[in-house]
Amino acid sequence: MKRRTLLAFAIGIALPGGAFARCEDYVPQAKPQNTFAQDVGRKFDTIIEDGWIEFAVYENYAPWSYEEKGKAVGVDVEIGRLVAKALGVEAKFRLVAAGENLEADLLNYVWKGAVVGGRVSDVMLHVPYDSALVCRIEQVTFTGQYAKENIAIAYRASDYEEKGPTPPVFRFDAVAVENDSIADFYLTSLIGPVDKIHRFRSTAAAVDGLAAGDTKAAMGPRAELEAALARHKESGLKTHSPPLVGFARSSWTVGVGVNFQHKDLAYAVDEAIENALASGEIERIFTERGLAYTPPER
Repeated sequence: MKRRTLLAFAIGIALPGGAFARCEDYVPQAKPQNTFAQDVGRKFDTIIEDGWIEFAVYENYAPWSYEEKGKAVGVDVEIGRLVAKALGVEAKFRLVAAGENLEADLLNYVWKGAVVGGRVSDVMLHVPYDSALVCRIEQVTFTGQYAKENIAIAYRASDYEEKGPTPPVFRFDAVAVENDSIADFYLTSLIGPVDKIHRFRSTAAAVDGLAAGDTKAAMGPRAELEAALARHKESGLKTHSPPLVGFARSSWTVGVGVNFQHKDLAYAVDEAIENALASGEIERIFTERGLAYTPPER
């Protein structure tokens, strides 16, 4: 599946020319006149009374969140379970599709609901965090940062014995990427639409192509690469995260989004995540899956 939400986030905020000082490009939204207050989503007290909390997580997004044997599984799902346990309630998960951009996802799943049959969830996991988003999207409280992710390169060690490849090498060596992804956009912008960029339906499929010898490297988000590499343990594949020329921000922080009307819930979720970070529980979720872990800047 195309990670259009993350791509839109990266293009709008991370790449050169898209960045602003905090709130520099922000125009406050018009204040509603003569309208009744609207309660969206469940209050924190209601969640506690009902005994359950619902998390929105992206579908088909291994290793973060995906369906297996009819159940939601993955890193984000386990983090949601930690939060629910800290609040003393049951965790429920709603697998959702990524929209055209982050704003659309937050509107559909956090603060308003889709136009047709839409409803919001209590918390949305795997929300990319940036201080500019705090200004741009007033209806969401961005909090609970729990990990950092970055763009990395997977490669066969025997092909690059001295050091791992960097993007300029892909003018000559074939590289696999997910079609219409951040890596695809970046490489095309950097080296042009050359025939050495092989596009696959997903990052996992790109790694499969690398393992099969179709390319000499694969590029994409580190956790997705590492999860796919676990299926090819005998192929001598490795990952590294070299500096990326022309990419102002090749890493980003992942947190949660909560409806702005429910600040008490946002505070409680953030405290639960902070405690899980301090105890090492979140890091263990990554290491048990063979994933490298980088703690967030909070």
